[in-house]
Amino acid sequence: MKTTFCFLSIIFSTFCFAQKEFQPAGSTIIESIDGDLDGDKIPEKVIIYNTKDTTDMGNIREIQILKKINGKWTILEKSTKAILESNGGGMMGDPYQDTQIKKGILEITQAGGSSWKWGYTDKYRFQNGRFELIGYDSTSGKPEEYFSTVEFNLSTGQLNFEKEVENTSEYGKSKKETFIKKGLKINLQNRNQEKQREIVLPKTKEKVYL
Repeated sequence: MKTTFCFLSIIFSTFCFAQKEFQPAGSTIIESIDGDLDGDKIPEKVIIYNTKDTTDMGNIREIQILKKINGKWTILEKSTKAILESNGGGMMGDPYQDTQIKKGILEITQAGGSSWKWGYTDKYRFQNGRFELIGYDSTSGKPEEYFSTVEFNLSTGQLNFEKEVENTSEYGKSKKETFIKKGLKINLQNRNQEKQREIVLPKTKEKVYL
């Protein structure tokens, strides 16, 4: 029992040293999770930081993915573009919800709004030497008005859009469309740009923003 405890203490101390080494100065940890992201059956560590750097939307967030190579923690990838700032949720404030690892896929969920609400989950796979966006699921709308849902598989290009309308006098009939949109190259480094990516669906003329 003592041997096991000492072994675990060494692992924990090693990680704490690595975490402090890579942690942005003046930042605090929002969340930390473990899971295999590159298929080698060895867990990586994902840490979300609230940094001291700010914009007009609040504190900048940084995500770091750490990998242990030859007994030493290294940064597999990091980015300040994948997670919205601390006030990016509008009236709801902090948009960050959580980060999960499911079957080797990194999933980041964020949400915001006021009476009109929005939320989305980004799904990243480690491929081509970086974390690329392979899936995007979103919901937006307002009760008694309408709700729109998007399921976008960036790997196949298939985008499923559905708009369920309650207030038909204002917004017309409910709509549904499946569209193939290939060629988008989005990753942790270019996820949230100053200008959102706009996709206009050819049949319904609805707009989808990423």
